[in-house]
Amino acid sequence: MATIALGVCGGIGAYKSVEVARGLQKHGHDVIAVMTRSAKNFVGTVTFEAITRHRVLTSQFEPGANSDIEHIALASTIDLLLVAPATANIIGKFANGIADDFLTSLYLATKAPVLMAPAMNTHMLEHEAVRRNLDMLSARGVRFVEPGSGYLACGWIGKGRLAEPDDIVAAADQILIPSGPLKGKRVMVTAGPTREALDPVRFIGNRSSGKMGYALADAARRRGADVVLVSGPTELKPPSGVETIQVSTAAQMREAVISRAASADVVIMAAAVSDYAPIAAAGQKIHKDEDELTLKLVRTPDILAELGRLRAGKDRPLLVGFAAETTDLIAQARKKHREKGVDMIVANDVSRSDAGFNVDANEVTIVSAGGEETLPLQSKTIIAGQLIARIEAMLGSRTPVMR
Repeated sequence: MATIALGVCGGIGAYKSVEVARGLQKHGHDVIAVMTRSAKNFVGTVTFEAITRHRVLTSQFEPGANSDIEHIALASTIDLLLVAPATANIIGKFANGIADDFLTSLYLATKAPVLMAPAMNTHMLEHEAVRRNLDMLSARGVRFVEPGSGYLACGWIGKGRLAEPDDIVAAADQILIPSGPLKGKRVMVTAGPTREALDPVRFIGNRSSGKMGYALADAARRRGADVVLVSGPTELKPPSGVETIQVSTAAQMREAVISRAASADVVIMAAAVSDYAPIAAAGQKIHKDEDELTLKLVRTPDILAELGRLRAGKDRPLLVGFAAETTDLIAQARKKHREKGVDMIVANDVSRSDAGFNVDANEVTIVSAGGEETLPLQSKTIIAGQLIARIEAMLGSRTPVMR
């Protein structure tokens, strides 16, 4: 359902973090543990690795980490940063912008919501410096799970013990339940290329990696939608919490999409579907016996146009198409928007080396009845979030809303 970075700090309550991780997993979340150096004095990294099936992150200076800038990469993909236990030390660092380890750097880099479960000695919790830091974080939007009262590890009785794991998991779920227009809606996204067989070993295809479509499926899932991803052949791992249907040819993609379109609220056709396919694939490998080889091709189904015809006279599903062009980008996008009967066309120039096919960034122009809008070059993850926001606006008004 969601990807959660679980920050674990150095306190006796760290042993409860294992139960928190388990509880989050039972609720369908993917958990990545981020441990401070002192946390390893209370719980071993092997424990969290065995539970989460992810490498535990502890330092941005580990060998090889700088090649990925991991705290930045993780910051852009998580749905929630949860710190449990949150010690007075980490609260102070978060409040004052100190970034001297992986967890504090992650906090400054992420735009995801932050939830902290403080745990410390009663007098520490009541100290003016700690209260001021908590107030500063609260003013920034950080949310807290109140510590419980009872016997503390130091032998005192009072408030300061880590909240129960079930309460922490419930608080995380409360944050992760979105309330926007996509909540509970059925969204279908297509992604990747299609492959049309020439013979048993060759095919006609394209350079699409599927990254844009996968990012859109994940962004819709984060907004509370029930997402079906119809994917052509890619090397990508499907987003968690998304139903994925693997196809190869344009005909297979059409069958998967058309059979599910009637029950969808939104269909996003981000796949690069082959326009032509061989009339018939050779039964055996074609050998290079001649200097020239003539192929007879036939048009493949125009899935987007068919969706537009099926929807005629109805208000759902909302239809979004993509236009991958090398020339006349806006003119081709306008033509496609007009002829396909869709709500939105997202156009991008795939002749560029820094955007489009098989790279991590994109620059797109949205064409709709409300006008045109260009989203500048940035990561496909960010572009996907911005496109989903535009789709939500359309769902809310059923008329194109441009920003």
